[in-house]
Amino acid sequence: MNFDFTSYNKNFDNYEAIFIQIAEKALKYLEIKADITLSVSLVDNKFIHQLNKEYRKIDSPTDVISFAFLDNNVNREKLLKSTASLVLGDIYISIEKAKQQAAEYGHNIDRELSFLFAHGLLHLLGYDHMTKQDEEIMFPLQEKLLSL
Repeated sequence: MNFDFTSYNKNFDNYEAIFIQIAEKALKYLEIKADITLSVSLVDNKFIHQLNKEYRKIDSPTDVISFAFLDNNVNREKLLKSTASLVLGDIYISIEKAKQQAAEYGHNIDRELSFLFAHGLLHLLGYDHMTKQDEEIMFPLQEKLLSL
């Protein structure tokens, strides 16, 4: 796995190791054999607000945005199970939103950032929550990945 990590706040640099560990466990659990590359950036609300506005037409900051490079690939499942080298995409997580949500939900920032990373990673792997049926698959899987 190739992992490109950046953070606008150096106090959060330790999350690279945490995210790599989650990704490795997720890939093993989901039996993904491909040699994947992904990028994760911890950003501020201003940056993610601009992404959200430009790409989703939503004029507010959000917690996580994923840009999946295999989104429209009809062979995605086959590719992920092969030993091909694949670029999955990019995940952007707002540290400010993560802090806010951690306080709202009554848990710590480690748990919130890990949850947001797992959520973004699942999007890169083709999971979604646009329908109730999709939610019933993706949301429990997020929790499972965090408990591995």
